[in-house]
Amino acid sequence: MIRYAVVCHKGHAFDGWFGSSDAFDRQAKRGLITCPKCSSTKISKGLMAPAISTKTRNKGSKAPVATSTSEIAHNQTNTHVATQSAAAAVPAEMLDLMRKVRKEVEAKADYVGPRFADEARKIHHEEAPSRGIYGEASIEDVKALHEEGVECFPLPTLPEDHN
Repeated sequence: MIRYAVVCHKGHAFDGWFGSSDAFDRQAKRGLITCPKCSSTKISKGLMAPAISTKTRNKGSKAPVATSTSEIAHNQTNTHVATQSAAAAVPAEMLDLMRKVRKEVEAKADYVGPRFADEARKIHHEEAPSRGIYGEASIEDVKALHEEGVECFPLPTLPEDHN
């Protein structure tokens, strides 16, 4: 996964997580990335400091993930840890929207916990009933699911998840 600092044409900066540099380029070209402040789709990569990833830091890290058989945007997978200052920087209305998304998925999908990757594959291969599911998956599992054509996306990580 690649985290980019993104800037809209009005100068609003925000972060985005993408499967690859090509994934960012394709989504930007199709207008699928929007500024959270002004909804502009005229975006570009901002200046960033490189982040060094170690195997021990990412090993076993899990992110909540959801899937369904309907078309789902799979442009982001996040495993970031929010700090209080980072959470404070997120506008209240954006947090409300993130909470609504989580609540909607949790109300309409089945929780499968750590069996997420296996269950998503079964649904994809029609070995299990078609339905929305959510649970936990490692970054490696999510990458493998995407390579196999199984669409999934992360649920929003909320400040209260870290308490």
